[in-house]
Amino acid sequence: MGNIIEQLFGISADTSITIKETVVCMLFAVVLGLIISGVYAAVTKKESRSNGFFLSLVMLPAIVAVVIILIGSNVARAFSIAGVFQLVRFRSAPGESKDISLVFLAMAAGLSAGLGYLTLSFAITVTLAAVILTVHKLGSKVLHTEYRQLRLLIPEDMDYVGVFDDLFEEYTTKAELFKIKTTDMGTLYELTYRIVLKVRGKEKELMDAIRCRNGNLTVMLSALEPKIKEEQF
Repeated sequence: MGNIIEQLFGISADTSITIKETVVCMLFAVVLGLIISGVYAAVTKKESRSNGFFLSLVMLPAIVAVVIILIGSNVARAFSIAGVFQLVRFRSAPGESKDISLVFLAMAAGLSAGLGYLTLSFAITVTLAAVILTVHKLGSKVLHTEYRQLRLLIPEDMDYVGVFDDLFEEYTTKAELFKIKTTDMGTLYELTYRIVLKVRGKEKELMDAIRCRNGNLTVMLSALEPKIKEEQF
């Protein structure tokens, strides 16, 4: 492996590195960071993306590579690797699991580039990026669930417990009552459900069936609010 690397890039992981080689490693690490940040953009919804995190993924491999290059000796390198990976703590608390995985990938790319294994670092980055994109695409199709918010009014003398269960069983795969409040001077109850429809296009049938049961009072079906959608169903 070492001979192949030296022939391709003129860089040896066992010798002191020059300024020219350092620049090559840094630029190569930036390219790897761009690949990883591109994966982040592909697997994260536009409204959830962070420009700061995007920039961090671009620069992190280059920064880690420089740290490894400056450390130099094998003993110190072992300690530095352990220390560098502690940096993931700055993202582990608020970040999602996929974000932490991308941080680890960026660090691995920077470590391998800093050690001089440029071909290997490129192969690792591209392979894992392809795996992440494939799993994300498959997971989106298999695991995606479209939640809806159903809000309706019922008369105060109607017992809301189980009154729509047969309709939910027919039209939905999930239905949960999570909010109840009185309205119109206490003469009506407003019920809010989180539901998942079995089949798209059945919204009107469900709403008409509910209207027949709640005395033709207001029924509203809408997309689930973002903050509620993030909660566990």
